[in-house]
Amino acid sequence: MPFLDRLQRWADSRPDDTAVVVGGARLTWAQLRDGAAGLVASAPPVSVLAEPNSTAFVAAFAAAIAGSRRCAVLDATWPEALRAAITERIGEYAGGLPADSVHSGDLVDGPPDTPFLIGLTSGTTSLPKAFTRSRRSWQVSFESSIEFFGLRPGDRTLAPGTMAASLNLYALAECLYAGTEFHTLTGFDVGDAHAAISHDGITRLVLVPTMLRLLSERGLAGGVDASGLRSIICAGSKLDARTLEAARRWAPNATIFEYYGAAELSFVAGGGLRPGGSAAATPAGTLIGTPFPGVELRILDEDGNPVPDGTPGDVCVRSGMVSDGYLWGDDGAALRTVNAWYTVGDQGYLQDGALHLLGRRSEMINTAGTNVYPHEVELALASVPGVAAAVAAGQADEVRGQRLVAGVVPAHGGLSGTQLRTGLESLLPRSKRPLDYYLLAELPLTDRGKPSRALLLSWIADGDPRARRLG
Repeated sequence: MPFLDRLQRWADSRPDDTAVVVGGARLTWAQLRDGAAGLVASAPPVSVLAEPNSTAFVAAFAAAIAGSRRCAVLDATWPEALRAAITERIGEYAGGLPADSVHSGDLVDGPPDTPFLIGLTSGTTSLPKAFTRSRRSWQVSFESSIEFFGLRPGDRTLAPGTMAASLNLYALAECLYAGTEFHTLTGFDVGDAHAAISHDGITRLVLVPTMLRLLSERGLAGGVDASGLRSIICAGSKLDARTLEAARRWAPNATIFEYYGAAELSFVAGGGLRPGGSAAATPAGTLIGTPFPGVELRILDEDGNPVPDGTPGDVCVRSGMVSDGYLWGDDGAALRTVNAWYTVGDQGYLQDGALHLLGRRSEMINTAGTNVYPHEVELALASVPGVAAAVAAGQADEVRGQRLVAGVVPAHGGLSGTQLRTGLESLLPRSKRPLDYYLLAELPLTDRGKPSRALLLSWIADGDPRARRLG
């Protein structure tokens, strides 16, 4: 099961308690159950949902995975042609299913090992890869994340991003499984998020670092009370020092978690800064944390052999949370099995039982014979005084193979190339320092709020005024 049997339980035992709040619109457990149950009969074997956050979406999602049905959630802001292409591919997949692929007309969970979710990698210009997840994989994930993050009865979770992002969709399902209130917005808005935190008793935030920075810095400036927050869960990219410090001051009673995972692997490793801990004392750089409950973690070389502590290699896992594999788009490297261990090609190393993450092999930059992970460069730049955020990438170069460039968003005032070069002297060897720097008016982001190296290169190539070259 993922969560429908649990939903029935909460609706029977606490029918009038709040289950979900979307932009102020509220559903009780009984209303959610009854609304979803009324949609099950008309739900096809495979549903495609592409709509903004709403209470109607929550009910439709629950109905779309009832019995042995399957569902894909598309971002409503993706171009119409892209959504149509994905829908067509999913239709082809649905057409290949047995005629009796839906085994129940009731709002119940299907067999644990059957697929229920078609996950999509993010992207706005090309057809994303699609993979499937079993009901059992999410149940195992729920148990692991509830233990790791300490989700408690009475918690109220706010995930202010789109439900099309796996981070937020999972948070919704986790809360429905655990029987705790889930809150979201109709669209991300700092003021609306602050209002929910201040007035709705939110105890838990789930979001990406760029959102956390906005909420924290503007919350501090506007006197928004976040003392009721007990935990903040961040994923998508590494927390930089400035965001962590702002969040610590804004929400002094919250444990700030960050973790590493992948859509295909689910949770892998993470850690948390407890209340009262100084952001300055938090291990910086590549450190992520220890494995999640139920996760075995190893670093293997290209031949599938374990490597010693401190030696980089493929981050490989074994757990009950791994996806079933791809429906389409698999190039043989996206999700690989190495001696019964799974990897998506991310590189890292273990030190004293903790994972240090370097970056994805496919993103590695080879410049003049040196392998550089942009993640390393970005973390180093983020620690230079005056830098609010950074993104690094490799430009094609006839001499070096790739030319390492970086864009930085200033924390305040201006920054010079000399300041950046000087700041990196003690942090990175010369071979890993960018050759060109660009002052950014804003951080280039994907549609899911993650830093986009491809967009940085596009801005540079197009002479976009948002990226100004520094001397």
